[in-house]
Formats: sequence, C-alpha cells, structure tokens
Amino acid sequence: MIGKPFANMVGTLTHRILITGAGGFVGTALLQLLEREHAGCKVFALGHGEGRRNPIDLRDREAIDDAVREIQPTALVHLAAVAAPSDARNEPRHAWDVNLTGTMNLAESVMRHAPEARFVYIGSSEAYGASFQSATGPVTENAPLRPVNVYGATKAAADLMIGQMSYDGLRAIRFRPFNHTGPGQSDTYVVSDFARQVAEILSGKREPVIHVGNLEAERDFVDVRDVVRAYVIAAVQDCKTGSDSVYNIASGQARKIRAILDALIVQSGIDIEVRADPQRLRPNEIPVACGDASKARERLNWTPLVSFEQTLADVLGYWRRMCSSR
Repeated sequence: MIGKPFANMVGTLTHRILITGAGGFVGTALLQLLEREHAGCKVFALGHGEGRRNPIDLRDREAIDDAVREIQPTALVHLAAVAAPSDARNEPRHAWDVNLTGTMNLAESVMRHAPEARFVYIGSSEAYGASFQSATGPVTENAPLRPVNVYGATKAAADLMIGQMSYDGLRAIRFRPFNHTGPGQSDTYVVSDFARQVAEILSGKREPVIHVGNLEAERDFVDVRDVVRAYVIAAVQDCKTGSDSVYNIASGQARKIRAILDALIVQSGIDIEVRADPQRLRPNEIPVACGDASKARERLNWTPLVSFEQTLADVLGYWRRMCSSR
C-alpha cells in the first residue's frame, strides 16, 4: 500500500506521474529523464528496487486501488510486466496474471479514481508476431496482432483490452516499442548479452570465445533513452488519447544480429571466436521484425536521436565498468 505522505501532495502539482515497473531497466531510464528535464513533475514510482520505490503487486486489486486513489495521478505509465519472453514461456500462467490481469486492475482503478488521467500502456512489437512474416516492409500500427509466443500473446491481449476500454472512457495512449537496448540492460537480452561477454573477454575473465544463438534474425533496435522520450511526451504533453492513439516506437531499420555482434567485436579491438549454442535458440522465432514509426513522428513529434553505434559503445562501456568493479 502507498503511504499517506503521497496523499498530502495531491492537488498541489501540475503533473503527477505514476510509474509502474520503476525499478526496471526502462523504468530507471524514464525516471532519469524526468528528473533531468521535467523537474516540475512529481513522480510516484512503483517497483522493486531502491527504497524510494514502493513494491506493489499488480494482481492485488485493493493495493492498486489504494495507490491510485491516494496519488490521483494525471498520468500513469504502465511499464511493469513479465518482460523477458523466456520468463513468460517458462511460467505462462504468471505472465498472463501480471501482464493481462494486472493491467486490467490498473486501468479499472484509473477509470474509477482518476478518470481524467492518461493511461500510457507500454505494449510490445512482439504482439505483431506472424504479421511480420507476411509484411513487405516495416509494419504499421494497422498490422494484425498475431503473436507467436506467450509474452507476445499477453501483451497483445492487454493492448486490445486497453483499446476497448478507451471506448468506455479510459484516456489511453498505447505504445508498441520494438527491441530497445542501452546501458544498464539485463544480459537476458541479446545486445547486452553480447556486450557482457566481450567485456569479460577484455577483462581477462573468460577465453576469447562468444556463445551465441541465432545470428540470422533481423530486428529493429532503438536506444532506451529515445524510447522513454516518447513515454514522457505522452505523459506530460497534451496528446490526443483514445482508440486510435497507438504508436510504434521503432527506427524503421532491421539489423541482422550477426552485424551487431560483428560491430561489438570491432569495438573490442581483438579477435574473438564465435561459437553457436543451441540452448540460446528461441522457439517460433520470427526471421525479420521491423517497424514503421511515422505515426509517432507525425503526431508526437518523436524520432530516434541516438545513433546505434553510440548505443553499442555505451552498452559495452557499461559492461566494462561492471567487470572492472567486480
């Protein structure tokens, strides 16, 4: 339950932004951006992590109600989820409970207790699934949601639910971000995994061999610092809400995983052997996934600013610092 001090601040601030999943990779980047560029906003951060962030179980309807009722947010950015496809595959019931039912609990509570608040739902490009296979180019928001894995299915279902609830009055803005990475990301994800292995090799902690899964897949990558700018625009600016307010967050360029690995090896400056590991292969993997974000450019004035080369350098730099501190 959120403490009473939060309630004392209600009514005194222009923007009161409630963030779920604040302790995660994207949540941390979002908090940093808000602290740096939007000091006038009051942020109520829910998530597991540092003491200033308040743990809350999205499946606990009463706790969610208490939080929303006391905080009276002007915007809620919903990041919390079972976010790793492998975790969702291993515990599908838990993924459905958190990603769908937890989202329903939040949205219903906002409609009851803060009906003027914008509900910023963070979905996933994984919801498109098999639609990528029939696409002739980057997919738009009009592509059917045809998920092929548990994670994508839970995010697609919640996306559709929030879209439906917007007809009932929920002031919703939905995002479908494509692959995003940056310094601080868990090595559960491919760019961070590669960078960690390279950093461990450079620090002498492992032999010069990188273990990899499928290198032929092509993905659309965006820097996390660009991704959270879109979320801040939706939370702070006077953006249109409703059933048509759904946006891809993407670069529009598919990059082969092999090319990303090659670029990191070049940045390392040494020769590294690449060795395939069948344990790293994902079932039902889509060969190419790329998104068209022109709608976000036109309506939100959002466009990626961080070059992919800079992103890779920053991720590798992060893991080199982590290795040197251990």
